Amino acid sequence: MEQFKGQPRLPKFAVPKRYDIRLKPDLSSCKFAGSVAIDLDIVSETKFIVLNAAELSITYGGVSFTPKASSQVFEPCKVDMIEEDEILVLEFGQILPIGLGVLAIGFEGTLNDKMKGFYRSKYEHNGEKKNMAVTQFEPADARRCFPCWDEPVCKATFKITLDVPSELVALSNMPITDEIVDGSTKTVFYQESPIMSTYLVAVVIGLFDYLEDHTSDGIKVRVYTQVGKINQGKFALHVAVKTLELYKDYFAVPYSLPKLDMIAIPDFAAGAMENYGLVTYRETALLYDEQHSAAANKQRVATVVAHELAHQWFGNLVTMEWWTHLWLNEGFATWVSYLATDSLFPEWKIWTQFLDESTAGLRLDGLAESHPIEVEINHVGEIDEIFDAISYRKGASVIRMLQSYLGAECFQKSLAAYIKKHSCSNAKTEDLWAALEEGSGEPVNKLMNSWTKQMGYPVVSVKIKDQKLEFEQAQFLSSGSQGVGQWIVPITICCGSYEARNSFLLQERSASIDIDGASPWIKINVDQTGFYRVKYDESLGSKLRSSIESKVLSPTDRFGILDDSFALCMARQLPLTSLLTLMSAYREEQEYTVLSNLIDISYKVTRIAADAAPELMGYIKEFFIGLFKNFAEKLGWECKPGESHSDAMLRGEILTALAVFGHEETQKEASRRFHAFLEDRSTPLLIPDIRRAAYVAVMQTVNSSNLSGYESLLRVYRETDLSQEKTRILGSLASCPDPSITLEILNFILSPEVRSQDAVFGLAVSHKGRETAWTWLKEKWEIILETYGSGFLITRFVSAVVSPFSSFEKAKEVEDFFSTRAKPAIARTLKQSLERVHINAQWVQSVQNEQNLNQVVQELAFRK
Repeated sequence: MEQFKGQPRLPKFAVPKRYDIRLKPDLSSCKFAGSVAIDLDIVSETKFIVLNAAELSITYGGVSFTPKASSQVFEPCKVDMIEEDEILVLEFGQILPIGLGVLAIGFEGTLNDKMKGFYRSKYEHNGEKKNMAVTQFEPADARRCFPCWDEPVCKATFKITLDVPSELVALSNMPITDEIVDGSTKTVFYQESPIMSTYLVAVVIGLFDYLEDHTSDGIKVRVYTQVGKINQGKFALHVAVKTLELYKDYFAVPYSLPKLDMIAIPDFAAGAMENYGLVTYRETALLYDEQHSAAANKQRVATVVAHELAHQWFGNLVTMEWWTHLWLNEGFATWVSYLATDSLFPEWKIWTQFLDESTAGLRLDGLAESHPIEVEINHVGEIDEIFDAISYRKGASVIRMLQSYLGAECFQKSLAAYIKKHSCSNAKTEDLWAALEEGSGEPVNKLMNSWTKQMGYPVVSVKIKDQKLEFEQAQFLSSGSQGVGQWIVPITICCGSYEARNSFLLQERSASIDIDGASPWIKINVDQTGFYRVKYDESLGSKLRSSIESKVLSPTDRFGILDDSFALCMARQLPLTSLLTLMSAYREEQEYTVLSNLIDISYKVTRIAADAAPELMGYIKEFFIGLFKNFAEKLGWECKPGESHSDAMLRGEILTALAVFGHEETQKEASRRFHAFLEDRSTPLLIPDIRRAAYVAVMQTVNSSNLSGYESLLRVYRETDLSQEKTRILGSLASCPDPSITLEILNFILSPEVRSQDAVFGLAVSHKGRETAWTWLKEKWEIILETYGSGFLITRFVSAVVSPFSSFEKAKEVEDFFSTRAKPAIARTLKQSLERVHINAQWVQSVQNEQNLNQVVQELAFRK
């Protein structure tokens, strides 16, 4: 028995081929009973069968193995559940015959409240509280529903049967073949699935309405929602039908199942899950309400649906061999979701917004506590933490970089060849590189290994010397430390015009090329397609600053110069005065993605300045108000006929920023519109795009002696049944600058009134609420651990509360607290959060030592 303990993978002497699963959930007691018959191939001599099982009780006497070649039934002499390894070890009295046989197991389990495995979600129907039964198996929780080989490589077919109350809808991956009603219960039989991994099996049982449509080649597509919310599924249904047709052409392989169902689940930990043929979503990621959803909600529904449907090919049809290759699934689906959304909604200019993905990847990967895209997984508890910005966003960014280097057509053809070759099977990163190498003739494997097998990325320093452009690469770390990595960097260059572009591969530490030094500007990493940062010398930097003011650079390049400068400032390679002076060049900026990042950076700079130079806060806020006010006035509070999707999104962000920085007119107007909204929820004075801005503005004036705005927002929260509205309110409540209110809000998010999946939205507390949040986290840690300790949401509590601090003393205090409380599921996040605190602390010290900060800030604040 000992030989099987503590192993990252199951032993390989038995291979599952087919599962016949029967489940009978009891929705009132939240228990379920089940049986599974697994067609097994015993491939080497063994007395043991070892598979995954967790939180199940195995029926006494309910385990047997029957070889196909004989009628002899083998019963185990020992049945052991090893909880810490989540395995079930069956020991038999004699060696099992090589070849095919059937392993039968009876079991019972609990419909848990952890949003993983087979769990319950709560909803209301006609004023009555009810439970639905839902599965969420990725990454490794099918074992909580039935004993199985719960590894991606162990693909099999699945025949599912459900015994459920006869009035309920019961869905699974495949269409229903038969339904037998017996009084108050019914037995539902489903078609056998194609070959797939256990983490993609899905079951949902509850009361639902649905909408239906078909693709041009006859695939039935449905959206299921809670009863009464079906109109909110129309937009997602439209996106799904069009996206399936698009992917069929792009991947040159048709969708391989006869139907696709998408369903909104009230309690759901992630954003969505790509189960084959039955995709499950948070309500906020699938439902769109014409009257109460914002433009940003609409975009999120489109990109999430496109992401999940990409997985039907990239992940479900071709599956990663092990979780080390998770990025293949997630990075690719993230990248291709932009391709699909851009095709369906070209007016959104969504590729410009892809820069937000790259930035999130760069920010996490600038930490010494980052990890490579391909990361070794030695324990099942480590998997949750790699569903992060490295796997998704850096993954997507390096795919975009490679596609840009190889060319779109070559990339697409090679991809189609990869999918065709590995269909119904498993693949590793090297298999994708091999297909792209074969299709392009380029050394893709060599080129990409430096990006996937080592963590981090380079900063490329550029300077002009004697009519030569000199390049030098070094690993970029946000701490300002020296890193050791080296990359093969695809450098792209524009000199004074986008007509002429140069490119080369920087394979050594340094290189130089001849250049016309008279160019009005030189931009490296054109359109930010490369996953690296650029540091310009003073003369090149000042030319770029002038080019931003004169609007000759593309939005993507304006974004990149700003984002790289911010990162270099944080790493203490650029003074804050330089960053602020650069930011002032964006006064006339109108592009959504650039302004959105400018706003984001202004929040971060304000937080650091509040710790480093509190006496300058008035001037700094005045500077940022001056930066955003003109465009806010141009946009106004109300949408204009024919305005762009991005203007609709920008309006809310820019008004929120003005409210946070204390712009009086904005706060007054927000209050006026909010009170009109309290009187009439359908007033045109508070359209969905500006609601968050109004809510944040209202919370800026709330304190212990003036609670009316807070109480009014809570009333709106309690009265709405729209998840998007609830999360909008939770995020706004936390912005209150009064610590005593912060504490009330934090206690509220752990109350039964807030679904446990949504509590994380209330963690983004104001700068003044940091200490309150930390004290609260320590007091509530056991409760938080009990509720969230078995999923990835717990990491959000740690990073949201710890990361904003900026003193070495606080880092030590946090470290001491967690020294006896750390769990494998938060280990990586805790290290990253502590590193961020150290980076902030060093940055604060650096800002305090800047000579002319006071003078520069005052000049910028008064510049009109």
